[in-house]
Amino acid sequence: MATKRTLLQSFTTPFGEIPSAAALVAACIVWALVLGVWAIASYGGYVADMFLPVPDAVIRRGISLASDGTLFVHIWSSVKVVILGFLLSAVIAVPLGLYMGTYKIVQAALEPLVNFIRYLPVTSLVPLFILWIGIGIGQRVTVIFFGVFFSQLIMIADEAHAVSRDLVNASYTLGTKRNEAIWHVIFPAALPNIINTLRVTMGWAWTYLVVAELVAANSGLGFISLKAMRGFQVDTIFLAIMLIGLLGLISDMAFRLLRRWLCPWAA
Repeated sequence: MATKRTLLQSFTTPFGEIPSAAALVAACIVWALVLGVWAIASYGGYVADMFLPVPDAVIRRGISLASDGTLFVHIWSSVKVVILGFLLSAVIAVPLGLYMGTYKIVQAALEPLVNFIRYLPVTSLVPLFILWIGIGIGQRVTVIFFGVFFSQLIMIADEAHAVSRDLVNASYTLGTKRNEAIWHVIFPAALPNIINTLRVTMGWAWTYLVVAELVAANSGLGFISLKAMRGFQVDTIFLAIMLIGLLGLISDMAFRLLRRWLCPWAA
């Protein structure tokens, strides 16, 4: 009885810890509800097949495309674009964001321009990217880059700016030089939140993937989704959407593990 009461308290206590088994059961229940609603709506005939395919139709479509290797070619094409665009963005945004959050002169110089570009819709820039870069992987990578870079920059700058001044001042008393504090003190202190920022913006990269592949692409999950729309192949569209969601979930879990590995004190 006491164990049940303790477990109930952990569920209802803000920020309370719960057993891993309880977390797994809760996630499975939500997934079962979502799949159950889908199955009832499609198999029960409440929604027409041209709008909502039955689950086994999506599975059959996936097996059909995987049997000749076509599906894996499209998956790899999308993964490659997302990884290249995201890594290019992160490699520039992390150090530049640290300097923006640490030095007022860098913030004053860059923040107005960054905030201006950050609010531009990436979709409106796609015709320019095609004109400047041409049709190919470079254009798609550029869409991913512009979709995440400027928001990454602002968020990382905020994380660097939030580092305790007492921590930085204490490092000076221990002999740290002022030009060394950014990498020896500020970066390690902000690293857990920087990884969280990268995890969030990776989700945005997968979102912009569809924008990048809907125009001027001949492979990728966004491409097969657009091609399927023209032929009213809703099962293929659902397959592409589910695969993007699955790949996004895998990348999210990878960042969680990376944070746990690099920053065990912040887990």
